Amino acid sequence: MSEHLLAVLWDMDGTLLESEELWDSGVRELSAHLGGPMSEETRQATIGASSPDALAIIFASLGLEQSPEALAHAKSWLYARMAELFAAGLPWRPGAREALSLVRSLGLGSALVTNTERELCEFALDTLGREHFDHSVCGDEVAAGKPDPAPYLRAAELLGVDPEHCLAVEDSPTGAAAAQAAGCAVLVVPSLIEVPSGPRRTFRDSLVGLAADDLRSLHALAVV
Repeated sequence: MSEHLLAVLWDMDGTLLESEELWDSGVRELSAHLGGPMSEETRQATIGASSPDALAIIFASLGLEQSPEALAHAKSWLYARMAELFAAGLPWRPGAREALSLVRSLGLGSALVTNTERELCEFALDTLGREHFDHSVCGDEVAAGKPDPAPYLRAAELLGVDPEHCLAVEDSPTGAAAAQAAGCAVLVVPSLIEVPSGPRRTFRDSLVGLAADDLRSLHALAVV
């Protein structure tokens, strides 16, 4: 397998932005709206999940019938609330802004790969800066969201790069599994929950101080 790094693929929530805290508020409020408080076990299960998977988890935890109409109503309610929270401000994760600029300065390909759907991703891109990415892939633009590899495979395809030449940056078990399954090397920077070790995964406490040599060495270590 080649060790040549050509592109970096970025998760968004909890990796580049401190938006997992906002999702925490949103899904807990949704659970209360649907009829009951959210347990910690349920919240943990929703972190990094696609919208359909997260809604299914919440409905199952409350013993609710998962009819298409009920799920559509819940999604509409959640996304309206999340739009309010996103519009109020999205803080950066430590070192993320500098890491994005670094990748651009090195001439590497760059893509945003998120389970968040396009309507909310557009709010986030206003903060992140569209100039930092060649492409963005959202949860409603692929056949299946993370942990399925489809989002990362699509991003690599759009960049015209084989996944083995990509370093994915993730914060959750769901996202790391998706990137790994796609054939990417994975840099894990955990946020809210622990991510297990595994093949092709390397770990870093934060993106602060990330340098060009770090990117190449992290990619090379993960593909060995």
